[in-house]
Amino acid sequence: MSAAWIPVFCLGVSLLLLPDPTGSEGAVPIPITCFTRGLDIRKEKADVLCPGGCPLEEFSVFGNIVYASVSSICGAAIHRGVISISGGPVRMYSLPGRENYSSVDANGIRSQALSRWSASFTVTKGKTSTQEATGQAASTARPPTGKQLKKTPEKKTGNKDCKADIAFLIDGSFNIGQRRFNLQKNFVGKVALMLGIGMEGPHVGLVQASEHPKIEFYLKNFTSAKDVLFAVKEVGFRGGNSNTGKALKHTAQKFFTADTGMRKGIPKVVVVFIDGWPSDDIEEAGIVAREFGVNVFIVSVAKPIPEELGMVQDVAFADKAVCRNNGFFSYHMPNWFGTTKYVKPLVQKLCSHEQMMCSKTCYNSVNIAFLIDGSSSVGDSNFRLVLEFVSNIAKTFEISDIGAKIAAVQFTYDQRTEFSFTDYSTKENVLAVIRSIRYMSGGTATGDAISFTVRNVFGPVRDSPNKNFLVIVTDGQSYDDVGGPAAEAHDAGITIFSVGVAWAPLDDLKDMASKPKESHAFFTREFTGLEPIVSDIIRGICRDFLESQQ
Repeated sequence: MSAAWIPVFCLGVSLLLLPDPTGSEGAVPIPITCFTRGLDIRKEKADVLCPGGCPLEEFSVFGNIVYASVSSICGAAIHRGVISISGGPVRMYSLPGRENYSSVDANGIRSQALSRWSASFTVTKGKTSTQEATGQAASTARPPTGKQLKKTPEKKTGNKDCKADIAFLIDGSFNIGQRRFNLQKNFVGKVALMLGIGMEGPHVGLVQASEHPKIEFYLKNFTSAKDVLFAVKEVGFRGGNSNTGKALKHTAQKFFTADTGMRKGIPKVVVVFIDGWPSDDIEEAGIVAREFGVNVFIVSVAKPIPEELGMVQDVAFADKAVCRNNGFFSYHMPNWFGTTKYVKPLVQKLCSHEQMMCSKTCYNSVNIAFLIDGSSSVGDSNFRLVLEFVSNIAKTFEISDIGAKIAAVQFTYDQRTEFSFTDYSTKENVLAVIRSIRYMSGGTATGDAISFTVRNVFGPVRDSPNKNFLVIVTDGQSYDDVGGPAAEAHDAGITIFSVGVAWAPLDDLKDMASKPKESHAFFTREFTGLEPIVSDIIRGICRDFLESQQ
């Protein structure tokens, strides 16, 4: 008896034919990949065969026992204990959609929470078969056309040049209506597609503003554009007043957390869509968002006409809610029709991390170079204490390719760049290379070392948006002038903190330090006294950074 064939639609690929596992009692399970989802198998009941060796950390699973159809079937089966990582047969049952899929840690997989999805499935142990769980179809299970299943691509890294954690705050009020609401979702989908969503690229979530705000999905829920498009499509229209201010405040306070997928050192962005005008006060919400380091963009559509202005609480609502009222954070579209041409300019704004002024803090927007005395008077054991001092300062900052950057130069009579600002972009690598610095031993020429550092370390990053700092650690008298080179560094916009130990002259420390001298020059008799100065340097860097932003 020949097997029946059922159509299965996969996004981005042509129509495939799979053998109907319920077409006959003797039909073998359908071989699937690690990442085949419930929504890829459009059948009320299906027997499938999961391959072995699937990477647990890459599964996307939503729910517990009952799983959202966007979940990996094999991931759900392992999560529920139906199969092990070795793979095997699984029987899948399609179920209706539901609200509130829970997050549960089980069998090495932590499933994710999801507020709503249109379809679900559950899994049980499948019928055994002589076919091995290799993920390859047996010759008798291939379609007559000779077509084979396309392997679902592994999760992509995304656009590494676009680093942002983005919440789309869409208008779900009666003001926009069902039809324009759907057009709004289409536009959001186009933007999400062009962003280049991926593990190392932008991550996105979605919040709906209406009478009460609702977080539809978080940053951690989906890390591919394909899944985000499915999720956006599933969002239902809520209606009610357009309480955008309430929703923006809720998003700033609740959306961006480590538990929900926020990444440290990555700009936080909220793109607020307003059709017409908000029903509540949005200015206060903008202030809260800025306090939380969130960059607010306002995309206004169909601005109120003169006859409607009397109903608007504040006609300048957009200017008061955005991160900065400089034109960059405001975006206008005349209506929801023909919006394709507006996608690319908006994406370019969202990917301009150097323009995200509200994400900039002293912890993620500084370049800090350490100028370390390696002269003979320091000694190897004390040199280790100096490196520990440097590490304790460096580890406080959010080091990344778009965040804080660290460099180090060791000097005697000569200078040696241990690593520059562009060599390492992770905190782990920076701390490791600091620990590995070898002690030079020799004389002390601090002035030449300052000039060398300004020219060779700060020179290549002169156009960086980060504020520049130089921390000098020395234990003795310099054989050359330090005042002139330090003045040149100050003129180049570099703030200097000088830290002296043992025989370092106070006059030299003050000559090198930025003004006010008393808060930029430090001295300790012993190398063990460096530890309490760590917090003074960090506070000083943050103080100077904040003053530079005013």
